[in-house]
Amino acid sequence: MRRLVPLLLQSALVGILAAGLLYVLKPDLFRNQPQVVQVVESLRNSTNESAPTRPAGPVSYADAVERAAPAVVNVYTAKIVRERRSPLFDDPLLRFFLGDRLGNPIRKRLQTSLGSGVIVSPQGYILTNLHVVEGADQIEVLLRDGRSFSARQVGTDPDTDLAVLHIEAEDLPTIVIGDSDRLRVGDVVLAIGNPFGVGQTVTMGIVSAKGRSDLGLNTYENFIQTDAAINPGNSGGALVNALGELVGINSAIFTKSGGSEGIGFAIPVSMARSVMKQIIEHGRVVRGWLGIEAQDLTPALAQSFGLENTHGMLVAGVLRNGPADMAGLAPGDIITEIGGKPVHDAREAMALIAQQSPGTRVEITVVRQGKPLRLTAVIGQRPSRLEKGRR
Repeated sequence: MRRLVPLLLQSALVGILAAGLLYVLKPDLFRNQPQVVQVVESLRNSTNESAPTRPAGPVSYADAVERAAPAVVNVYTAKIVRERRSPLFDDPLLRFFLGDRLGNPIRKRLQTSLGSGVIVSPQGYILTNLHVVEGADQIEVLLRDGRSFSARQVGTDPDTDLAVLHIEAEDLPTIVIGDSDRLRVGDVVLAIGNPFGVGQTVTMGIVSAKGRSDLGLNTYENFIQTDAAINPGNSGGALVNALGELVGINSAIFTKSGGSEGIGFAIPVSMARSVMKQIIEHGRVVRGWLGIEAQDLTPALAQSFGLENTHGMLVAGVLRNGPADMAGLAPGDIITEIGGKPVHDAREAMALIAQQSPGTRVEITVVRQGKPLRLTAVIGQRPSRLEKGRR
């Protein structure tokens, strides 16, 4: 018993010394653990509240495709092309000796092409590109469900490269028209069409840019640029958003190889819908017209006219007895407003004029010899132009 007490005292002393040494080396072990957990939890909650929320994108766009794809059709066209054979057939000596055996110097051949289109109404109206059906003697439309119909041209608009077709059919799937004006650069879009005739194909990309113009494709250009793969045969097909709503008609690509290089262009549905409505109602598109030759303002021109910026449009020429001439517009005038809307460049100004109905009275603000002037013009009807072949 006497030996046990000293041993216990020695053990206690060793324990106290070990605890003291541990306190010096590991002080965190002796702090209040629940308090540490509470602080950490508080920090965690604070971090979650201040962190920006990130919207989760869909794992699949299959629902959007299912909504839109049934209304996208394959368009097949055929036309008889007349070609002149070799000039040797016109040689008088050959014709003297061979006579009728030379045959007809004019040879006929069947030329076929393919493209896409979009059914936009239950009545059978289809939007497509003019260059898909231009000059066609026969147009055949193939639906996704396997049905095939002969189509007729309701009307075309060379200035926007749009055409409206019609088929006689029942229970047609139609696409939902979206709002192309609300598109933002970076929005996901899907291109649906019939590239190279392989059958309906869907490709995905984003809106790369909006309002592309000066491409030399159409008279009126306001293209949506996308990197969704667009190839020959996609023309006239649908560009849809992530909800499956139509936002554009695929029209052209920028390419050096002949295939998709990630720069495609689609006509906004806002423009296509307006053109389609007029074609269905009038058989053609009726646009406003002033009878002027327009030119953009360069910094040098703006400085020479004493202007602070290049906003506006220079009137380079005026057609005699045209609407602009009757309103008092003259070469050298700078148009800054049309109908109360500011003008930034010639393209925008001509688009504003084209949107006006013939006979509409429009107030035009110009700068003449450094002084503002307001004139009133009666919008005329833009003369129809001859349809030109598309490269």
